Order: sequence, then structure tokens, then C-alpha cells
Amino acid sequence: FQVKSENEKTIWNTEEVPEGSEFDDTWDPREKPEYEISFKQQVGTEDVFFGMTGKDPSTACCEDIVIKIKLPETKYSDITLDIQDKVLDLRTPKKKLLLHLPYPVNIKEGRARFLSDEEILEVTLRVSRKFDFINSS
Repeated sequence: FQVKSENEKTIWNTEEVPEGSEFDDTWDPREKPEYEISFKQQVGTEDVFFGMTGKDPSTACCEDIVIKIKLPETKYSDITLDIQDKVLDLRTPKKKLLLHLPYPVNIKEGRARFLSDEEILEVTLRVSRKFDFINSS
């Protein structure tokens, strides 16, 4: 099975290149920082007590992805953060993190804050999902 490309000189099709690979640099000597991914969902009394909306504790029912990245000895002004639909790219003078996200996110609804006392960058990203019986809002 061979796929014909539009240009005969290309060695692969654009569909074969994984999303976010343009950010990957295997020769970059910077250290990868420690990070933690957690999921957050908004629930009300109709969810907690009555189970009316059908939400459960799984990630399929979560609205936000929260990523906490430890950046010791880093100033807020040294942080460069680029977020695409499924990729988070963080760079500082000493650290570099290329993170493929588990779900597509809405880049316009994300926010980040730097907790200077704890030296942690907290990035909250809104998950972009298709509407279904669970995710109706």
C-alpha cells in the first residue's frame, strides 16, 4: 500500500507527521521540569446529591485540565508559554517542557498564573469537547 503525495519530491504526507512535532527538539540540553496533570469539573447539588446530570468522577466529565509545573529558580518574566489545541510548549532559560495534552483544549479560554512563593506555574485549560449527553453545556 503506497500513498501518492501531492508533490513527488516530498518523503511523507502531512497526515503522517504527529501533531506538535514542530516543537520537539531532541538536541535541546535543557532539563524537563516536574509537572502534574489533574482534571477539574464543576458540580452542583444536582450532581452531588441527586445525580441528575449524569456526571461521574471520570475525566470524560471534566471541564478543565490543570497542569502544575515546578520551576525552581525561575522568574515570571523568563517563562515562555505556547499552547496549541493539543500541545503545551513551555520554555525557560534552564527548563523545557513539550507536553502532548490528553484532550483538545480551547486556547482562548485558558489561563496561567505563577505562584512565586511555591515556584510553580499553574496552567488551567478548558477542554474542548463535542456536545453529548454528559457534556451539554
